[in-house]
Amino acid sequence: MSRMLYVSEDVRAEIGDEEAARLLAGEGAPGTYDCTSCRTQGNSDQEPTSTVLFVGEETAVLAFAHAGCIPSQVVRVSEEQLQGAVRSITGAGQEPPADIAPEQAVLGVTSGLVLVEGDLRPALVVEPTAPIARPGWAPGGDEFLPLLIEQGFLPVTEVGRMPYLLSGWSVLLAMGRLHAILQPGAGSPVSWWQAHQPLQVTEGWRAAATRTRTVLVFCAPVGTIGHQSREDLLRDALEKAAAGGVLVAAAMPLAGT
Repeated sequence: MSRMLYVSEDVRAEIGDEEAARLLAGEGAPGTYDCTSCRTQGNSDQEPTSTVLFVGEETAVLAFAHAGCIPSQVVRVSEEQLQGAVRSITGAGQEPPADIAPEQAVLGVTSGLVLVEGDLRPALVVEPTAPIARPGWAPGGDEFLPLLIEQGFLPVTEVGRMPYLLSGWSVLLAMGRLHAILQPGAGSPVSWWQAHQPLQVTEGWRAAATRTRTVLVFCAPVGTIGHQSREDLLRDALEKAAAGGVLVAAAMPLAGT
């Protein structure tokens, strides 16, 4: 029986037309599955389902997700993260999700509207829960901002000034919910940050994002911004971070709706 599967062009390019045809015909795809995004059960016989291909340095794993949670796509990860994904997908052991290893910080993301050059702009504020070490370096210190600057983010001196557009990066919004921040990858974008469960945004935020097709992404080290309950408090925290020289930003095109 044909299942309600979506196979994107980038996934098809990785697995080949023959394997994609088998999946779409209901061969090799499970009827029920644990959604790789929200972790709840799905059924490809009864609801639209996305194929998600995790690709590491040496191996690849095909997973499934509710189409409303995440679109069909290729997600490129490290081999260590891929093994974590395998354990998470199969339920083996008590390992955390693939993108949150015990020794890694979690990236917290907050959405809000920020007044920039006289216009209310949709913004995301990214702050890790712990200092970020440079890959391959001994622990100690916080390399979060230097790593971002190397990727093209620029220091913020005035929150009210429009950041530069960062080429190759984008913010993925689907069905009005925030799914991921994507960065350039080998041939296709990869997730820099991905929500375990799609995040709700306000109607005002979504309307502004749809209107401008651009999202401002502000990043600060752990303990700089915190969770602010109101947008005026968020703005004050951003201003203080900019004044202290610990805020970087970039503008990114909106992907999705």
